[in-house]
Amino acid sequence: MSILLDLVTNIKKQSIEVIDLTHTLSENFPALVLPSEFGQVAAFKKEEVSRYDERGAAWYWNNFTVGEHFGTHFDAPAHWITGKNCKNGTVDTIGVENFIGAANIIDASKECQENPDFVLDVEFIKAWEKKHGEIEAKTWVILRSDWYKKDFEKDFINIDENGLCHTPGPNKEAIEYLIKKDVLGYGCETINTDAGLSFTWEFQLPCHNLMQGAGKYGLQCLRNLDKLPAKGSVIIASPLKIEDGSGSPLRVIALVENTNKG
Repeated sequence: MSILLDLVTNIKKQSIEVIDLTHTLSENFPALVLPSEFGQVAAFKKEEVSRYDERGAAWYWNNFTVGEHFGTHFDAPAHWITGKNCKNGTVDTIGVENFIGAANIIDASKECQENPDFVLDVEFIKAWEKKHGEIEAKTWVILRSDWYKKDFEKDFINIDENGLCHTPGPNKEAIEYLIKKDVLGYGCETINTDAGLSFTWEFQLPCHNLMQGAGKYGLQCLRNLDKLPAKGSVIIASPLKIEDGSGSPLRVIALVENTNKG
């Protein structure tokens, strides 16, 4: 028990900082829109039930509707056809120990600012490892792009006049490299773990196809990654326990040692 109590004490003392990596669920947040022939994820909608009034004098509450893959959200293996037969592949069956893991924050914010179609490749990952240390098994690999700072209405989804989405993401070889390292999964700040143009590649949507097929997880629409070190933070990313759920909005928090506190 002393280890756990030490953790709580250090959080209270702010020796460990708690950082929110989650966007607020709101009707202003953009949803990923697929071609019209496909089904669409529900955006967030909120309806007030009562607020200390004739509908309920002493209480305030709301009903809300939202798709599993909206806002800051979790991808379970079952989200993709390649992962449909994975054991414990839905959010209600995944072992809860997998919702806590150390994070490797790969900073490509400069590259993504210069090129929104930046592709994370093995060479970039290995250069990061040479500087910060090896990516270990059962850890998160998260691409920092500073995308969360973009305007939701103008630049976040970043669709051009031809309907093409320009957002960064990993290529096939990068995902294969991470899977060999047995990572927990891959996270990003954009609305899709795959690059926006990856549906045009010879091997389409490699992150979804390979990560989910390998029984790994995805985190999308993260924020505040610029407040995390390259290594040393711990991520808590626990989805709602939806029966047979393919994913879920969630509150993602990071624990970071505060070197300025005793």
